[in-house]
Amino acid sequence: MQADSSVSQVLPPPDAYRLLIKNMVCPQCIRVVGEDLAALGLRVHRVALGEADVSTPDGTAPDYVAIRTSLQEAGFELLEDPRAQLVDRIKTLLVALIHYPSPGPRLLNYSDYLVERLGKDYHYLSHLFSASEGLTIEKFIIRQKVERAKELIGYGELSMAEVAQQLGYSSPAHLSRQFRQVTGITPTEYQRLGPASPARRSLDSLI
Repeated sequence: MQADSSVSQVLPPPDAYRLLIKNMVCPQCIRVVGEDLAALGLRVHRVALGEADVSTPDGTAPDYVAIRTSLQEAGFELLEDPRAQLVDRIKTLLVALIHYPSPGPRLLNYSDYLVERLGKDYHYLSHLFSASEGLTIEKFIIRQKVERAKELIGYGELSMAEVAQQLGYSSPAHLSRQFRQVTGITPTEYQRLGPASPARRSLDSLI
């Protein structure tokens, strides 16, 4: 997947530790986290959205207190609770699929994708996500797709039909209905507001 490009393509050694990190929402976050971890003296083998593989020069366990503090100062959060890790992994996978898709056919079955990537029953994932976030996975997906639609509309390079197709909607009308449900206005009305519209929200406010 394009969004999972790492700072290093070398496979991490067997003694590497995987860190799960909240609030990584863009490729620039990958660079910032990689630099922060390297500044702590860690060997950074791979950094992708939501996670990093690191080891120490002497093979001992990393200093999690120092890592946690450094990440917090940069606006990130080290996730240590297994359930919180899983919820954030769901978010990260969906953000990557919707905002940084790989070339080729658009994935439409998000539930199957999550099951395949996380190795968990979808009913369990859905219940855990809803209990943690106060909304369903489906509604989270809609919010992300609408925000991506805002971005594509703002570029002014695609027709509404092309935007709908890129986001996997069956028709522009389907996109328009969901867009209005989330924003209160139609995509056409949003387009008239211009790129400086305050209706555009940052990704980190959506996860």
